[in-house]
Amino acid sequence: MRVIAGSARSLRLKTLDGMDTRPTTDRIKETLFNIISPSIFDSIFLDLFSGSGGIGIEALSRGAREAVFIENNPKAMACIKENLKSTRLETKAATMTTDVMDALYCLEGEKVFDFIFMDPPYDHGLERRVLEYLADSRLVYEDTVIIAEASRDTDFSYAEGLGLTVIREKIYKTNKHVFFEKAGKEEIC
Repeated sequence: MRVIAGSARSLRLKTLDGMDTRPTTDRIKETLFNIISPSIFDSIFLDLFSGSGGIGIEALSRGAREAVFIENNPKAMACIKENLKSTRLETKAATMTTDVMDALYCLEGEKVFDFIFMDPPYDHGLERRVLEYLADSRLVYEDTVIIAEASRDTDFSYAEGLGLTVIREKIYKTNKHVFFEKAGKEEIC
């Protein structure tokens, strides 16, 4: 896995051995950032279930002002910190080694994010828990884009009932990215 573009372009990122994390492939990461890159510069980015930190680091490399990494696995967080140091992006990053829901409660009232990316373990319903929380959270404003990486079969039909609109969906071979904004927004990213 490597950084695709920006200030840390082509630098390799470390990942955990085994199945504890499932890093987003370079091809899928490149597709994701091709979609969001027009708005990434100077943004504040939240990377939930960060794994090795590849998505948040890519955002920082491409000009995000700040990224917050949330990961409850201490070994994965050590990997994130090592990757931030090797890419020289640690001064623009904050890390939290805790449960995602606990971190969201803790961040409430402290920050407002332009992008919130989540890549939880597939098929455990974690996307829904996070979206239910974010729907009424002050971490999100009308232009915040929430992106969920999920298995291809994950159903997000409940999102509208939460006040969230699916503004885009990108389907890959085994997974997908689903982009949400608060309902009432007409613009598509």
